[in-house]
Amino acid sequence: MKTNATILGLLLFTSSFTMAQEFKLAKSTGKLEIKEVNEVQIEGYNGNEIIFTSLNFSKENDKRAAGLKAISAMGLEDNTGIGLSVVDKGNIIEVNQLKRMDGPKVKIMVPKGVSVSFVHTSPYGDDVTFKNVESEIEVSTVHNGVRLENVTGPLTVKTVHGEIEADFNSALKSPLSLISTHGPVDITMPAATKLNVSMSTSYGEIFVDPAIKIEFENKGDWKVYGSNKVSGKINGGGIDLTLSSTHNSIYLRKK
Repeated sequence: MKTNATILGLLLFTSSFTMAQEFKLAKSTGKLEIKEVNEVQIEGYNGNEIIFTSLNFSKENDKRAAGLKAISAMGLEDNTGIGLSVVDKGNIIEVNQLKRMDGPKVKIMVPKGVSVSFVHTSPYGDDVTFKNVESEIEVSTVHNGVRLENVTGPLTVKTVHGEIEADFNSALKSPLSLISTHGPVDITMPAATKLNVSMSTSYGEIFVDPAIKIEFENKGDWKVYGSNKVSGKINGGGIDLTLSSTHNSIYLRKK
């Protein structure tokens, strides 16, 4: 009997520990603005709550902090229990990390009616990933790499030092803009995707799968065949796709 009671106690403890890692906000529309969160994965799903989950929850028991709340220099409070401040301002939901350097590794499940903005400027962040998001995505980072999988757009991604990798499916919404200053831009999409494409690089190269045929734009009697800039249509044109890497290369692949 003692053994069974011990097991039950452990199960209850594990359950409460798991619950402590999660914070939910009843929201299925609006814009999620994520600022300076160092490690984050964003995934779309069919639901009516934004769900924040800490993937590395290891909060130490600081006896001196008993009865106190953690705050940041900006006056933000950890109202989630996982090191984040989440503030619902109606149509805007602001998410900030309290710690500048380490902070939690977070997964955010986003209903498909919620658009996402991610801004990060410090050198302490890791790659940010987006998966199955069926709404508008805006990304502006300095050091982060950006990973995109099965997102639909509209999409605006800008990073200074990070690389951009995207694996698209056929359900896309215009425009799609992916720009890195120093990192490569590597895109994979179905061969039959209809695109108006513009690709440019100052110091890198542009690599395109031989199966992808680009109808180059005419400039009078001349066609544009520049190694640093290519504009044209794929499969007769359609979605606007802009790819740019100033100091690195661009890769356009087919599935």
